[in-house]
Amino acid sequence: MSVTIAKWTLEEYHRMIEAGILDDRRVELLRGEIVEMPPEGEPHAFDSNQAFKYLLNLLEGLADVRGAKPITLPNQSEPEPDLAIVQDLGREYREHHPYPENIFWLIEYSNSSPSKDLGIKRKIYAEVGISEYWIVDLKRLQLIVLRDPQDGDYRSETTLTTGTIAPLAFPEISISVDRILNS
Repeated sequence: MSVTIAKWTLEEYHRMIEAGILDDRRVELLRGEIVEMPPEGEPHAFDSNQAFKYLLNLLEGLADVRGAKPITLPNQSEPEPDLAIVQDLGREYREHHPYPENIFWLIEYSNSSPSKDLGIKRKIYAEVGISEYWIVDLKRLQLIVLRDPQDGDYRSETTLTTGTIAPLAFPEISISVDRILNS
């Protein structure tokens, strides 16, 4: 007997949300599959919130920083990255979540889901051309910086534990790795 997985479109997923079917579930849509999100532990919640406040202040007037909000991708995905640094389009986001062309870079804090963040999410983000994706490994206290999406994956991977980094979208901005890691 073969098993067939039901795939959902973005439109079907949005109708489920509107109907309240997913109200009591923490889920995201990844390549047409509704995937449960693990609960946030204290380090994950604290560290991502501290980074949110730091980046919001640092990037004021340059970008909008969204914490744990959906982004809409054309590969039937609507993930909710911990931080999305996007164009500040104001009220336009009342009509749609950020699309790939609105996204400067994404950050995921990974404690219980490193295989998802380094696996399927890495591929999903690269497939749609998101130029930069950072993963904060909370267990190893390191920042993994992925850049140069080509052929469905990132060609550049750098691991940092200290120092500063300049995001591709804002090379004049120096971001403290320690502040992102909260170490």
